Amino acid sequence: MLRPERTDDGPGAGPADGPVGSGAHGPLLTARRALGDAPRWALLERELFAAQEKAWRLFADRYTEGDGRLVFRERLGEGMDGRDGVDDFYEPFFNWPTLYLLGGSAELLTAARRHWRGVSAQLTEMGMLVDGLERGYDWFHQGEGLLLFYGLCLADPDDPELRELACRFADFYLPGGPNYDAERRLLRAPHNGAAGPRFGFSDEEAYFPWSLALHPYGLPLDGFPGVTSFDQLAASPELARAYGRAMWDRMGRGDTLVNLGATGLATNAYLLSGEQRYADWVAEYVGVWQERLAGRDVVPDNVGLSGEVGEYLDGRWYGGHYGWSWPHGLSPVGSSAIIGATNATLLTGDRGYLDLARNPLDVVLRHAEQRGMHEMGTLGERWEPHLRAMDAGRTLMVPQRHNDSGWFDFTVMPGQLPLTLWHFSRDRQDRDRIEELRAGAAWDWTAVHTQRIKDEAGHEEPWYEFLQGRNAGFPERMLRSALDSCAERVAAIEGDTVDPAVGPDALDIHHWQHLNPVVTEALLQLTTGSPQVLYNGGLAQLHVRYHDFEARRPGLPQDVAALVRDIRPEHTVVELVNLGGTARSLLVQAGSFAEHRITAVRTDDGPERPVEGAYVRVELPARSELRLTLTMTLRAGRAACASPWTTV
Repeated sequence: MLRPERTDDGPGAGPADGPVGSGAHGPLLTARRALGDAPRWALLERELFAAQEKAWRLFADRYTEGDGRLVFRERLGEGMDGRDGVDDFYEPFFNWPTLYLLGGSAELLTAARRHWRGVSAQLTEMGMLVDGLERGYDWFHQGEGLLLFYGLCLADPDDPELRELACRFADFYLPGGPNYDAERRLLRAPHNGAAGPRFGFSDEEAYFPWSLALHPYGLPLDGFPGVTSFDQLAASPELARAYGRAMWDRMGRGDTLVNLGATGLATNAYLLSGEQRYADWVAEYVGVWQERLAGRDVVPDNVGLSGEVGEYLDGRWYGGHYGWSWPHGLSPVGSSAIIGATNATLLTGDRGYLDLARNPLDVVLRHAEQRGMHEMGTLGERWEPHLRAMDAGRTLMVPQRHNDSGWFDFTVMPGQLPLTLWHFSRDRQDRDRIEELRAGAAWDWTAVHTQRIKDEAGHEEPWYEFLQGRNAGFPERMLRSALDSCAERVAAIEGDTVDPAVGPDALDIHHWQHLNPVVTEALLQLTTGSPQVLYNGGLAQLHVRYHDFEARRPGLPQDVAALVRDIRPEHTVVELVNLGGTARSLLVQAGSFAEHRITAVRTDDGPERPVEGAYVRVELPARSELRLTLTMTLRAGRAACASPWTTV
């Protein structure tokens, strides 16, 4: 597939591709320094690639059938809510294409593709998909389930099947599709998909609670007469049905902020096809949420079918499904706002959209308090390793949620949100927000805690400290932590006594994702200078990435290790090491989608050389090393999901 031609007035328009006088793949740079003692980080990095190569094969052998589907003999929807579960079948493989993109084996891409096809066939047989896409569910979960597909598209953009599916999926949300009211510029329901809006929250009788596991999050709906606690609903089926019907009426129709995740489908379709209508819709839909914020202190989370904020919630700006009140608050609100805002900025070049992403973070920071660990709210589990190790008794916490009682549910700010926003914008105001959080923290931002979380994130603070020159030992500690995480999951797989062929009564459908041995956060941070992808539907926004020039495929060549020490656009520093006895050749690409422009490069301590384009080509003789200092202009070119071998 050819990259869409640049126009003078298109989104992200910039100078034409092609570095001056150096070929379409940039200037050729050759390492001159022989490798002495190999850096410990480089050895650990290649060890991590090797360990994961064995680990993913073990997982596939243990838990999947020959066609790639998961070993599971029951059907979703039997004894369960008929809308839930699609994401759980894709999530065990969500980061497999990313590992390939970074330098994993070609067999890994083949396996990831087989598992995506097999799981899609499995879910289609269960009636959970329509034309390959989820029938209809909330975008908190749809975003999770789509990460595998997005990863495949980035890893193999020349595949015509992926390109056709990307456009088909996005068309369900564009004007003329079943989900979007083009006149009022809104998505019609919190649950939506290939079957159009699915009003309410299940296809069964309306009731709440759906599960006793929701108890820690409390009541989703304010203002229901006579109900003051979750336990009342759990004890009374009649009351649970009445409460459920009220939820269906007040929260189960109209638009909700988490629907911004749907912009990922349209952005992905644009990046693969270059069709302007996808970019136009992203700009329109993100823009209407900016209009809903205008004149308010806080971005609202719900809109009725007429387009009025709070239409079904007595004027409340809060209370929408996966909004400010229930169940998680800031995490889905902030993630959705960042996903929508960065997608719109990527496709249009208009940085004004980023104010939508800033609002949720700034609002909760205005209400921040110093609190103790015992006061931490419902989302505190992932922070326990950090807070248990702190010397002081109190640290800065922000409210996660808001209801009729005001702001509540305090815990540590999810670091991935402000770090992701700063990484994308590189603006001073976004860095200042992180520094404010750092100044208020009583726990050690340089510490690396090995933790098993399904989104495979949580190490943003020590990485940030490394980039600021305050955490020199981070690369080695982070890589050892990743190796430990991979080894723990391998041991868990080898010791697993659960029969994967049994049904949901014996097998939690989250079982597989907790055992996924592929870990990419460390490699994303260290080799590309980028955070882990936002788990609820974010696209990979990489500062730099690599291509094996000889193999003509994405990723670092065999035996090559990379370390990004600085990601300032005017001073991006990348160290490259060839540990092997064979010369290697690679391309360094600026941005996930070749959207950044390299304007100058310096090798080691040599003179600066002008460049104009998205690539530089590097030759690494056997056992050699090279330091690149790149000067970039962020998003100066038109973003496209394309191979460098098909753009020339």
